Amino acid sequence: MPTIKPDPPYEKPTPPPENRFMALTSNCDDMPTLFVDTRAPLDVLYDAASYRIRAVTQVMENLSMRGSIECQSFILSDFALLCAIPLRDGCDVLDVLGRRLKARPSA
Repeated sequence: MPTIKPDPPYEKPTPPPENRFMALTSNCDDMPTLFVDTRAPLDVLYDAASYRIRAVTQVMENLSMRGSIECQSFILSDFALLCAIPLRDGCDVLDVLGRRLKARPSA
């Protein structure tokens, strides 16, 4: 009669190591050139995100205080893209910051 051997203990698979540099969503090509250092200090990540988001906020607030703005639709489209790029970059950095904060052990 064959000997029955117990199954080896279950080993939880380890996730692959996180890439240190995460490509920004706003890269305009399939070969990204702009990245976020996912291991940068938390305060540096916060400052980078805040700077980009506040810059766009300031432009939009200044624009909203004007009377009427008349321009061609392609100019508005370019302006929207100009604002969307730093907003998206700021959101990407906030995503990294959020993941880092969630991964911290609870105190």
